[in-house]
Amino acid sequence: MAEHGQRSVPHAQADEFDDVELVHPKSFLGKYVWSQDAKVIAIQYGVTAIAIGVVAVVLSILMRLQLGFPNTFTLIDPSSYLQYVTMHGMIMVVYVLTALFLGGFGNYLIPLMCGARDMAFPYLNMLSFWFYLAAVIILMASFFVPGGATGAGWTLYPPQAISPGTPGVDGGIVLMFVSLCVFIAGFTMGGLNYVVTVLQARTRGMTLMRLPLTVWGIFMATVLALLAFPALLVASLMMLCDLLLGTSYFLPEMLNLGEPSSHAGGTPLLYQHLFWFFGHPEVYIVALPAFGIVSDILATHARKNIFGYRMMVWAIILIGVLSFAVWAHHMFISGMNPYFGFLFATTTLIIAVPTAIKVYNWVLTLWRGNIRLTVPMLFAIGFIFTFVNGGLSGLFLGNVTVDVPLAGTYFVVGHFHMVMAVAPVLVLFGAIYHWYPKITGRLLDDTLGKIHFWVTFLGAYAIFYPMHFMGFAGVPRRYYGFGLTTYIPDSIQTLNAFMSVAAIIVALAQLVFFYNLVRSYFRGREAGPNPWHATTLEWQTEHTPPRHGNFGAELPVVYRWAYDYGVPGIKDDFIPQNLPPDQVEKSEPLAQMSRGRLSL
Repeated sequence: MAEHGQRSVPHAQADEFDDVELVHPKSFLGKYVWSQDAKVIAIQYGVTAIAIGVVAVVLSILMRLQLGFPNTFTLIDPSSYLQYVTMHGMIMVVYVLTALFLGGFGNYLIPLMCGARDMAFPYLNMLSFWFYLAAVIILMASFFVPGGATGAGWTLYPPQAISPGTPGVDGGIVLMFVSLCVFIAGFTMGGLNYVVTVLQARTRGMTLMRLPLTVWGIFMATVLALLAFPALLVASLMMLCDLLLGTSYFLPEMLNLGEPSSHAGGTPLLYQHLFWFFGHPEVYIVALPAFGIVSDILATHARKNIFGYRMMVWAIILIGVLSFAVWAHHMFISGMNPYFGFLFATTTLIIAVPTAIKVYNWVLTLWRGNIRLTVPMLFAIGFIFTFVNGGLSGLFLGNVTVDVPLAGTYFVVGHFHMVMAVAPVLVLFGAIYHWYPKITGRLLDDTLGKIHFWVTFLGAYAIFYPMHFMGFAGVPRRYYGFGLTTYIPDSIQTLNAFMSVAAIIVALAQLVFFYNLVRSYFRGREAGPNPWHATTLEWQTEHTPPRHGNFGAELPVVYRWAYDYGVPGIKDDFIPQNLPPDQVEKSEPLAQMSRGRLSL
């Protein structure tokens, strides 16, 4: 029962402060709509994010149809294509991945894993979801205004984003920035909740170094978001001022159709700095919760304690700190001073060190473990492969001299999707398969889950891995069509058609996942309270699914860290965090030896 030198808490009842006052709903609306229960809010976040994610997937299929079979579908014109690119990127990065990891799993798991009744500020938590929903509705409304959604590219660079001739410049771009402002306001409410709950609402015995790595990942990602999102908020408000009020924060003096514009003195580079000061921490706002979730899934399904727990915690913290020192590697082609290019190339390589530590520790956790190839475990292992592959291609782009010729090509699209799309989505699927029994009390179908995994995993590689080779061939990204571009070989079009077919197959495979979710909710096998034999507190609740208040009359007391798996001399191969030391059952031979010593 070693826990890295941590002192055990003596067997005692929870010495709680005055218990938090929970708002118990008295109607359907109070329980499922205006709910202040973090678990219900988590499901609201999850359902909304998945719904908007489906829209993003449809947009990606429309893009792939044009690229794979050019000019075949009349509804996809150049303006529409640029709108699909823009909305797909922004939806996936901000409204799906951030919302699912922090709003969905953050809300569900933080109180349960910390041993708390609920979030620190339940009413504020409820408001955070409704702000998020409002932001999603505003964003979707941009499809229906004159000119449609913005087609400026998901980074929304000025002056193009708000200049005449860009799709959606009349109303779509305004709604995009308004939606981002509302989203950030809502996230700030939720983010403060997550931080305060982790720091102030942990149960007795739950020290910071006993927290599961899932909580550490979500906590650090929230801190990053609270520091990084204000940069995006400021950039959005300044862009709105330039567009609606005639200011010149980002717009220089320029000509529109031969006529001088009313703007002068602005600098587009200022926007790029603000955007990427948010944009690169955003990578780790998504990645850090994924790192934590994968760590817990690996330890649970390999029946082995996580290797180097303290090292993993400090790696999460170090990644978070360093993520604010690498943003300008996205701007190597902006005419940056070579000394600054060297600086940011160096910090980009340095941040790979704590990331590599985590990969080594995951591999060593699996080493000689009792690995069970459950569906969550398959997705976790798939994440490791994908993240390493995507990270290696990132080393290319972190080097200034290599990045300059590759920055405008499909190499960037392949790298970005491997790291920021495929890898975190694999973790999300693994997390859903892992915690679905706790959320619903039912197990998902194992056969359908494995079909879903293999088609998604192999299909994702069929879509995005060839993009690296297209990048080396110089194929530019964001282009509606390539026409008679002489330096692009004919084989690229064949490759594009292959990738488009693969994308359609992967999209259809997600129907298996949705069918499994619905079917298992009504007809799935009962899971019981702890089907994975896990140690963390969310699996030790009195009821499954947990009721409002989570833990019944008394909060649990924590006696050890979260990874007591495979402990020698113990009857079971795991020890829950809240099991008192004198109730831990020894294995039969060890118990007989103990009785023999007592008789002597």
